[in-house]
Amino acid sequence: MQRSPGTSVQTQIQLEVLPMRRRHIKGIMAIEQEVYPRPWSADLFLTEIAEPANRAYFVGRVHRQVVAYGGVLCFGDEGHITTIAVHPDWHRHKIGTRVIYELIAAAIEMDARAISLEVRVSNWAAQRLYGEFGFRPVGVRKNYYAEIKEDALIMWVDDVQSADYLDRIEDIIEAVPSGVRPLETLSQRSRA
Repeated sequence: MQRSPGTSVQTQIQLEVLPMRRRHIKGIMAIEQEVYPRPWSADLFLTEIAEPANRAYFVGRVHRQVVAYGGVLCFGDEGHITTIAVHPDWHRHKIGTRVIYELIAAAIEMDARAISLEVRVSNWAAQRLYGEFGFRPVGVRKNYYAEIKEDALIMWVDDVQSADYLDRIEDIIEAVPSGVRPLETLSQRSRA
C-alpha cells in the first residue's frame, strides 16, 4: 500500500486484532526486521506468547496479512508495553492506536494500575500517540538503542483503572475509523 506524498487513501480497511500465535511469526518477523535495527528473534516472541498468565500479545491483520503487532507484560499492578510495531505501508490508518488500545485493555484486565514503555527520543510521532493515551515522559535510558546510538524516553501512565482513564481511552477508540475500531470496547467487554 505505497502512496506518493500528498495523496490520501480513501479505502475502508477491515482490521482484525487477535492473539498472537506461532503461525503469525513469519509476518511479525518481516515487520520486526524492517522497523527495528535490533529485531527480536522468533524464539523470543514464542517464549513471550507461551506465558499467557501475565503477558498479552496481539497481531493486527488486514486481508489475513500481519500489518502490526504488540505485547504487554504485567507484574503486580504494573504493566509494561514490551513491543509495538506497524508496517510502514500501513501507517496513518489508526492501526497503532488500535493495537495500543488492546494492549492497555489487556493490562487493565490483568489488574495493572500503571503502564510504562520506552520509545526512541527522536520518534515524535509515537510519543504524540502515546501522549494521547496519557503516557508522559518520566526519564531517559541512555544509549538504550545502542546500535543506532540513541536514548530511550521512558513514558508512564498512572491510574489506568480509574473511570476517567477508561472514558479517555473509550473516546480515543471511538474516534478511529469503523473498520479499525473493535467490535466491542473494553467497557462493553467488562459488562458482559
